[in-house]
Amino acid sequence: MQIIKGDLEGLLIVKLDVFRDERGFFLERFNEKKFAEAGLPTAFVQDNHSRSKPGVIRGLHYQHTPAQGKFVGVPRGAIWDVVVDIRADSPTFGKYTAVEISDNNATLFWIPAGFAHGFCVLENRDADVVYHVDDYYTPSGEGGIRWDDPELNINWPIKNPIVSERDRKLPSFAEYKKNPKF
Repeated sequence: MQIIKGDLEGLLIVKLDVFRDERGFFLERFNEKKFAEAGLPTAFVQDNHSRSKPGVIRGLHYQHTPAQGKFVGVPRGAIWDVVVDIRADSPTFGKYTAVEISDNNATLFWIPAGFAHGFCVLENRDADVVYHVDDYYTPSGEGGIRWDDPELNINWPIKNPIVSERDRKLPSFAEYKKNPKF
C-alpha cells in the first residue's frame, strides 16, 4: 500500500494494493498489522455504511464530543470526498481539500477529528460509502456547516445537487467561527 500525506495537516490518502486477474480483483481493505506498521490508525469502534444516489451531496458533518476521526472508502461507485479544516488554531483553518474515491481506484481517506466532511456522488450510479470511526456516534456531539457556504467556496463538481433538508439548514462557516468546537 502507498500512503500519501494530504494537502492539510493530518489527512492521509491510502492507495491499496489490488490484485487483478480475469476473475476480478482482491484487496485488503484493512489489515491491523500493516496499518500499524505504516503509522495508520487501527483502533476503530464503529463501521458506518451509506448509499447515495447520483447527484447527492452529503455534509458537511463533524463530531466534536467525543471527537471522531474516520477512515473513508468506497466499495461501490465514485465520490468526490471533501474535508474542511475546522481547527481554529490551524494555519489552514477554513481551507478545504478533496479526493476522488471509487471502487476503481482502491483509495482510502483518513480524516482525523477537527475536519468537517462531506461528499458528492460523481457517476450516474449509486455510491456506497463505508467508514470506520475511532469513537462512537453521539447525537449531542455532532455538528455541521452548509455544503454551499460562500466563504468556504467549495467547487463541487455537480450541478443541481440533491441535498437533505437537514443539510440545507446547517449553519454557515461564519456561525461556526463564533463558537468553534476544535
